[in-house]
This record gives sequence, C-alpha cells and structure tokens, in this order.
Amino acid sequence: MTNTSTAQGFSCSRHEGVVTIQLTRVEQHNRVDPADLAGLRETIASAANDETAIALVVTGTGTATFSSGYTLSELAAGNLDDSFESFLNELEACPMPTICALNGSVYGGATDLALCCDVRLGVEGTRMFMPAARIGLHYYPDGMRRYVRELGLAQAKRLFLTGMTLDAPEMLRIGFLTELVQPAQLSARTAQYIDAFRACVPDTVRSMKRQLNAIANNDSPLNADRTAYEQSLRSPVIAERIKQRRV
Repeated sequence: MTNTSTAQGFSCSRHEGVVTIQLTRVEQHNRVDPADLAGLRETIASAANDETAIALVVTGTGTATFSSGYTLSELAAGNLDDSFESFLNELEACPMPTICALNGSVYGGATDLALCCDVRLGVEGTRMFMPAARIGLHYYPDGMRRYVRELGLAQAKRLFLTGMTLDAPEMLRIGFLTELVQPAQLSARTAQYIDAFRACVPDTVRSMKRQLNAIANNDSPLNADRTAYEQSLRSPVIAERIKQRRV
C-alpha cells in the first residue's frame, strides 16, 4: 500500500506491516466527509485481508484536534445514510490490533471512531464531548453499544445525555483512553505498542481479539473459546516459542 488520499481528507500508508490512516483535513478539525468514506472503507478492507499486517493505526494531523467526526453539514441537510456507521463497524471488526493515536481533542462521531480501536493513546490537554443530544440527534445503535461496552452504562449515559466535556485525566479515568502521554511521546509510545504486537504470534493475537470482542458483546459460546485454546496447545508454534524462552 502506497501513500494515497481521497478528497484531501485522509492519507494512508503501509510500512513494515503497519497500516496507518491519517486524517488530514486539519483546518476543519480533521472531520470526515462523505467523499472520504469509500476510500476509508477500502483501506480497512485491504488491511483486514492482509495476513501479513501487524497493526492498523488511526491518527490525525496537527496538534489541536484528532477529529471532529462526521461533517455536521451533511446531518443538517438530511443526507446521512449508514456509510459512516458501516465504516466504524468495519474498523471495529478489523482482525489485527488497532491503535487510535489521538493527537488532540476528539468530538462527536470521532469519539466512536476511537472506541472502535483496541488501544487509545491520548495526549495531555485533550478534551472530548458527544454533542448528539444537544443537536437533537438520536445516536445510531452500534455507537451506543460501543460506548456501553467500553465505558460502562453510567459513563455512556453521562456523555450521551448531558453533552458534557471531559478533560484528559477524566478520559483516562473512565477508560476512554488506554494511556495518557505528553504530545512529544505519542509517536514513540505508539511504536512501543507496535513492537509489542510484533513480538506476539499474529494468529493468536487475532484469535484472542476476536473472542474478547465476542465475549464483551455477549455473543461468544464457551465451546468456541475452548476450541481455539485447545488448537493453540497442539500448534508447533507454542512449543518453539517456549523453547526459545528457555534458551
């Protein structure tokens, strides 16, 4: 995958097994426009089908805002379909580990974009809010499901029903952020997570991610969990890895 862009809204690249999506509409707070969605979904589909991919990283441009989410002008015009929701569902279902490197504040639908990712790294000074109720938007079901799953019902109600703004320490406290770092440390910490993923067995990481998400969504039968566990015990990979650790 080479550097590409769609309607100047994002760029994507692939380097040493890491696919990076960078939102680039910096003057509009890295918002996502309808013209971006086909390209974003194509990028995710390509990454999902690449068995050599180690991780997928989503980040923004600049230091002020990670993303303000889906363009509000489309909502006002009544032109909203399910493309944005489908894009986020496909990101959530991406088989390899995903990192959201929040280079700044995050608003609206971009908060759901972040919740689709396995690891969320934020920088000091970041803020977030979900303004759906303030503009009269009843949020789509999968977004609300992710809020409840990742943050718990009480915090989901707090954010959806009040539209309150949270600062970075509070985002970390409630679990919206996995870690909070200084802005200068964001790239290095992202790289450390990628190195950690690279050190693991990719098939095992993908299998456990799939089942952890299924457990969290209450749709994972225990026998399926047991089958994957037993298959890993019979794999020659585990014996070789254990042998290497003893050397």
